[in-house]
Amino acid sequence: MTRVLSPFDRRQVLAGGLAAGVAFAAPAIAQARTRVRVGYLHVVAVDGQIFTGLDLGSFNKQGIDFELVERNTGPEVFEAMARGEVDVLSAGGVISNYLALGAGRAFLINDIEVATAQLWVRPDRGVKSFADLRGKRVATTTRTTAHIFLDRALRANGLGLADIQVVNSSMPQAVGAFIAGEVSAVALWVPFNLSVRDKLPDAIKLVDASAFYPQSAVVGGWVARHDYYAANKDVLQRIIRGWAAANDHMVRNPKAAAESLQQRHYQKASIADIAEALKAQKMFSSREWKRLYADGTVTKWLQQVSDFFMTEAGVTTAMPATDYFDSSLYLATVN
Repeated sequence: MTRVLSPFDRRQVLAGGLAAGVAFAAPAIAQARTRVRVGYLHVVAVDGQIFTGLDLGSFNKQGIDFELVERNTGPEVFEAMARGEVDVLSAGGVISNYLALGAGRAFLINDIEVATAQLWVRPDRGVKSFADLRGKRVATTTRTTAHIFLDRALRANGLGLADIQVVNSSMPQAVGAFIAGEVSAVALWVPFNLSVRDKLPDAIKLVDASAFYPQSAVVGGWVARHDYYAANKDVLQRIIRGWAAANDHMVRNPKAAAESLQQRHYQKASIADIAEALKAQKMFSSREWKRLYADGTVTKWLQQVSDFFMTEAGVTTAMPATDYFDSSLYLATVN
């Protein structure tokens, strides 16, 4: 799915921002406009700042015109980048896998996915506890936040991935298989829990990722193709400025942000669902993020997830987070 924002769309977005009481002063000199193809998946933890920034006009103020390329999972977004279909992308914990394999350069972090991953089971298939999972089929999307979470949840309860049958597919297919009774459990990320809750009221949520925070922090964020990163650092800094304004609005006004996201971009969910999704991710102000970039905390979070992915895949020549994550653009851009 590709969504291009036309000039009319931009006028609507800016009008929406003004209607919400957020005004941006026009620069004295017109900002040169740049079209950027951005890949993403439609999950609040990934696209919350994108859509909030579009609605407020913060990217528009920076002269950024996004062409939105939606995919179902992080791996699909990275595949689109590998084919040259997007210039930058926003994704979840999957970034620590692909970046360690050299598939781009990270330059911006969205949030910590504190409770976005969840493990659901079906009592009607004999699963009510972790002990019941042994030997059972569990659906998920590997190399993603859900995969990391599933491994940690199992290990915390005396099991491992080798003790279950992992069924790998896109998240819509994984959830569909769980609802259809083809698997006994599913490790998913919000908002896919809404489908489970609505269609399987007897399903049990065993645990979510908050049980393993902060020891197991998983971050998601923005990645640029290597060639785009090398030639367009000024554009990336403008994206960071637009993102920072949107992010800080969300941090200061979570209720208004949830209402706007639901009304404009998540109509199938309720405002309460979006508010719950926002609470499932830990967000910091742009200034707080600057401290976490500067002291190396973000780099450590990225590295620990890369270590999991590389160990799981048997890769011994992975790129370290100190090389694949560039904190300098953010530190030079945000005051």
